[in-house]
Amino acid sequence: MARKSQAGSLTLRYAVLFAWALFCVVPIIWFLTIGLRPRTEIILPRPLYLPTFTLDAWNMIWTSWPMGAYLRNSLAAILGSVIIDLLLAIPAAYSLARYKYRFREDIGFYILSTRMMAPAVVAIPIFFLFKTLGLLDSIWALMLIYAAMNLSLVTWIVRSYMLDIPPEIEDAARTDGASDLRILVSIVIPMCLPGIITAAVIAVIFAINEFLFTLLIASTQNAYTLSVALANFTGGSDGVIYNAISMVAFLAFVPVLVLVFAIQKHLSRGLTMGAVKG
Repeated sequence: MARKSQAGSLTLRYAVLFAWALFCVVPIIWFLTIGLRPRTEIILPRPLYLPTFTLDAWNMIWTSWPMGAYLRNSLAAILGSVIIDLLLAIPAAYSLARYKYRFREDIGFYILSTRMMAPAVVAIPIFFLFKTLGLLDSIWALMLIYAAMNLSLVTWIVRSYMLDIPPEIEDAARTDGASDLRILVSIVIPMCLPGIITAAVIAVIFAINEFLFTLLIASTQNAYTLSVALANFTGGSDGVIYNAISMVAFLAFVPVLVLVFAIQKHLSRGLTMGAVKG
């Protein structure tokens, strides 16, 4: 009886997991099928049970639109912003995790509070700032704005991992004559590398989804990213081009999905940062 009960429980568990996986995967597959169908079939007033598949949308986004330039702009802006975030966040996180000084907790909370601010509040000042600096419609401006938006989040994720490193390891290195910079580079960073990777991926996700500042700063196709490219398929004389929207969105979605699957074990901990240690 015990074995039958255990087998039944295991079967039920797998059935629930399969149903949940199906629930998550089917919308993605359906979204891809829209990108592979002719536009005339998508806008039919009645359902079509036997659709035809074509690469019209795929050919359109690569021939009629500079999709290669959009991809390069997105990669350059996102990767550049992540590098800036890591260069600034890792020393800041180490300072907040290890050094004791006046107003340390207040400074840490202020850094985190900047992420809670509504982007629309600072949109106009940032626009005039970049206009004065001559950075409008450039990849450098997108790098800086993405980095500024995600810096606080990256700092706190990395800090939560650094708090788990035993201070005794660093004390032993100091006894051997290692400087704080050497300890950070040779000991702390390798030990909290999963947290750094998690913070970088989360910063990538938020940068990909950013639209307001991208549309505000990128006024021409010289700095358009994939998020702005999607908006180009929703208006104009051609109307809403649903299959092209689905194809571009799928192209932007797949790399993020692969990254999330690759670090899913560390990502859950990064999203629950500070649950135990403040």
